Amino acid sequence: MIYQNCIALLGDDLEPHFCKRIEIEDGVIVGIDAGERVSRLTEGMCVLIPGLVNAHTHMGDAAFPDGATGLSLEAAFFRPNGFKYRELAKLPEAEHLAAVADALAYMAGSGTVAHIDFREQGALGARLLRTASAQTGVSSIILSQFTDSPFDMTELEANAAGLPEQHRKELLSLVEESDGFCESTINDLTDPAWHEIHQLTRATGKARAIHCLENEGYRELSLKRTKMGDLARAIKNFSPDLVVHMTVANKEEIAILADSGISAVINPRANANLGLPLPPVAALLDAGVNVLLGTDNGMLNSPNLFAELDFTYKLAKSQYGDAVRPDPVTILKMATSNLGKTRWGSQFPGRLEVGGPATFVELDFKQKHLCRSAHLVASILTRVTPADVLRTVRDGRTIYQR
Repeated sequence: MIYQNCIALLGDDLEPHFCKRIEIEDGVIVGIDAGERVSRLTEGMCVLIPGLVNAHTHMGDAAFPDGATGLSLEAAFFRPNGFKYRELAKLPEAEHLAAVADALAYMAGSGTVAHIDFREQGALGARLLRTASAQTGVSSIILSQFTDSPFDMTELEANAAGLPEQHRKELLSLVEESDGFCESTINDLTDPAWHEIHQLTRATGKARAIHCLENEGYRELSLKRTKMGDLARAIKNFSPDLVVHMTVANKEEIAILADSGISAVINPRANANLGLPLPPVAALLDAGVNVLLGTDNGMLNSPNLFAELDFTYKLAKSQYGDAVRPDPVTILKMATSNLGKTRWGSQFPGRLEVGGPATFVELDFKQKHLCRSAHLVASILTRVTPADVLRTVRDGRTIYQR
């Protein structure tokens, strides 16, 4: 595969350069003939950007688009009686697989090459998503949760019980079928259970992730039970690779996360759709947190990262309170090169360079609404839509072509 006379965003800093030639062999970029840096277009041309990674999804409920409309967070998503879990329980497997595969195909057409999924329904759910991933070419990093809650409310309040034997056995099957473990909140399990899960996932090299501070209730319930907020408790007992949401995080909690070195995944459109506060993007960036971007539940949002990039960029500018900050590249990194700073960085470095994987998106900047861009990266954030994607490539394999 060879590209000639195009613009490519190169390196960790996504610098746009005119490239006379980009050569790909066996899924690897073997040559880049890069010329001058380009920020403004005088004529339309092909633009290559690193393949986008959606760092937080729940694609299992993509079978129910907008099914959460008019429902609270608890009524829509909480186990065991939330709308999502009730509907998943009665959905035939063939229909479910088709819906998830359709959602992943849409992601490929939106420039997304991979996603990190919080997958419900235990090992069965992991296998279904793995099948959809194989069908579409979008890489699914699958983090599984228990099929049902291991503890009743009395046990959670006492915070002393370890995992029941049946859930210990299920945990073993989960780490075999998936890429790691997740649960909705730190309040869903006891501290001894979190210690067990941490030890097993660490011993088996599996990833860990958790929702934190999506609303004030997460913090308050954890404080009531353990005298620790949910974020501090998660870091102490579970040591996650990713903390998702941070929607209501205060200055102290942001500092705790920054000191831990753990990456945060924000989901601004999902928070807005649920009527929750918007995540403190500016404060997280100023604290030096490595921030990733996700679209969250399939029934809340389309898994369209271009829409998420646009919303997040404007949200951050509003929080900074001026028209200068942040630089558009800072936001684009959330779906590209910031993933290179995580455990998945070798597979998805989020940058285009010689010797790196040929994982990229080809954008049609010959389109009338793009060909006169006066700031290329800003236009990628605010004007590109899935209709402008010509091709999505992962490791040299075309997974979408218009």
